[in-house]
Amino acid sequence: MNVITDHLAEFGDGLLLTVELTLLALAGALAAGIVVAAMRVSPVRVLRAAGMAYVETLQNIPLLVWLVIAVFGLPEIGVMAGLFTSAVVVIALYQGAYMAEAIRSGINAVPAGQGEAARALGLTFVQSLRLVVLPQALRTAIQPLGTIAIMTLMNTAMAAAVGVVELTAAANRVNLAEARPIYIFVTAGLLYMALSAVFGLVTGTLERKLAILR
Repeated sequence: MNVITDHLAEFGDGLLLTVELTLLALAGALAAGIVVAAMRVSPVRVLRAAGMAYVETLQNIPLLVWLVIAVFGLPEIGVMAGLFTSAVVVIALYQGAYMAEAIRSGINAVPAGQGEAARALGLTFVQSLRLVVLPQALRTAIQPLGTIAIMTLMNTAMAAAVGVVELTAAANRVNLAEARPIYIFVTAGLLYMALSAVFGLVTGTLERKLAILR
């Protein structure tokens, strides 16, 4: 076990960066998901088409390709950003497509009469969505959003491929020095499992307290 204890600092730094990357990407993905879900249910055809194009484009191209384009392609046209910032933005936009579909499902689960009643009271589409429909939709979609949060955590490992030294990259660097892949990557896997368990615990708690069962 010396191979692990001798490199606790590297594992700790990688784990911390993975947590930071996950939380920032989740915040961005939730914001993008809400906006795109609103576009997907908008009465304006152009907005619905743009929302659908966003989801289809992001979901049908692998995350690794988006990361490579952002890190190595965008500088070619003068768009510069740090590795960590690029990874956060790309993962947030990518996961936002999945968040949007989960939130849209939650919106569709809200009885149509509630939106109609809100509009009958004089609320605009945006007001009825923000004040009446969306709060219920988010509570209805807690479980799928929790699953997407765990998916986001796992996808942060892709950032290692473009040079972000998160947990997987840190484990790889330790392995290059020690050549003990079983111990090193099993340890990294256990750390990912521990983080997933925390996300699952938080999601389960929120679901018990806030979820609306229909």
